[in-house]
Formats: sequence, structure tokens, C-alpha cells
Amino acid sequence: MRILILGAGKMGCFFTDTLSFDHECAVYEVDVKRMRYLYNTRRFTTFEEIEEFRPELVINAVTLKYTLSVFSQIIPYLPKDCIISDISSVKTGFLEFYQQTGMRFVSTHPMFGPTFANLGKLSTENAIVISEGDYMGRIFFLDLYRRLGLNVHEYTFDEHDEAMAYSLSVPFVSTFVFSAVMKHQDAPGTTFKRHHKIARGVLSEDDTLLREILFNPRTKSHVENIRAELKQLIQIIDEKDEEAMNAYLSKIRKNIE
Repeated sequence: MRILILGAGKMGCFFTDTLSFDHECAVYEVDVKRMRYLYNTRRFTTFEEIEEFRPELVINAVTLKYTLSVFSQIIPYLPKDCIISDISSVKTGFLEFYQQTGMRFVSTHPMFGPTFANLGKLSTENAIVISEGDYMGRIFFLDLYRRLGLNVHEYTFDEHDEAMAYSLSVPFVSTFVFSAVMKHQDAPGTTFKRHHKIARGVLSEDDTLLREILFNPRTKSHVENIRAELKQLIQIIDEKDEEAMNAYLSKIRKNIE
């Protein structure tokens, strides 16, 4: 299959490395320096090269801020039967965009990401394939992710964004709060150092991704839950209520089992 990958960032390079020995791959990237280490892959910097390549599948791996705009730019240069796909963490408005293009499409979310995951060992990581989309496109990604050893789940666009509102917004907001009150420590403890490492990783993400996760309409209720839990914890601390603290610790330990 002729596969075009948009963007030579961490995920774009991951897909290139994964697919280039079984498929004819090309990468489109405006910053030529980011393509210097790509192997067994054609390198494109113009739309005319894309048109000549005639891809059968496009994997859009640019940052969320530019995902839909890059699609709009290249679609006129694609064959009409080409399947277009994204790997975005937030899918708000994507179904409507795909439907108005008239193109075959598939949407997935490899949840291992480049920030924390060990890309050489993915058996403990997850991927989501959106059930709304082209059948053959879904089969391609289901097979790919399973061969990589990922745990694969199928969600609708709405189900995906509902799941992400919880699984991304809760740890992200918790990290924001930690970072907001953090002070320099000359002799930090192990727990502090681990939280600090997580915070640095989260805050290295693209601002557009962080913003869209927090602005997801479903996020607010989860943030309110965090606020309610903090209010309860502050009350227990103020009252130095040992019984209430024991009950609270018991509850949260059950949550993480």
C-alpha cells in the first residue's frame, strides 16, 4: 500500500518506522531538517509530490492545532478513493469535517503517545479505533495495532471524547495544580521527583492539545469532582478527624485497586 504520513514529529516518525518495511511510504513535512533521519521512506515538501505519489492511505500526524487545516490543504491533491486518517487525542468536530469532505476516512487514537510510553514495549498500552468510518481503513489499523501488541478498543467519536474527558483531563488538571503550587526543593523526595517528572512531560505537550482537552464540554464535571474532593479533604485536615481520614484513605485505596 502507498501510505503518506503527514508530519515528521515523534508520532509521524513512529508510524514511518513501523510501516516503511511493509509498505511504500512517504512523509510530507515543511521542515526538511525533521526528515533527515528517516529511513526507507520518500520525503515530500510540496503538494505536487503528493499528487504524483497517489497515496492510498494518509495518516495525519501533525499537531492537533493544524490537523484539519492540513487535511484541507492536501485533499485536492489526493485520489478520490484515498482513505484519510488522523491520530488526534481530541476528536471534537472531526466527524462533521470528514463527512463534508466526501472522502473515505478512519480515525484512531494510539494512546501510548511519545511522552511517557516505551515505544519498544507496547503490550501494556492501549489504542482506540473509531467505529464510524471506512471499513477497510478500520481493518488496517485494527490489524496494525494488534500486531504491535496493543490493547485495542473500538469507540464512536462521542464515546472517545467522553473517555478522554476523564482519562486525560483528570491527570492533566491534577498536574496543573501540582505545578501551580510547586516550589524549588534542594532535597526533593522520591514522590516529589516522580510528580515533577510527570509534570514536565505533560507540560511539554502542545498547548492546543492541552487547551482542547480542558475545553472539551465533558471536562468541566470532572474538574468539579476534583474540587469537591479537595473541599472534603480540607475539612478533614481542618478538623484533624482521624476516623474521617482513615475512611477517606480506605475509599481512595479501593479506587486505585
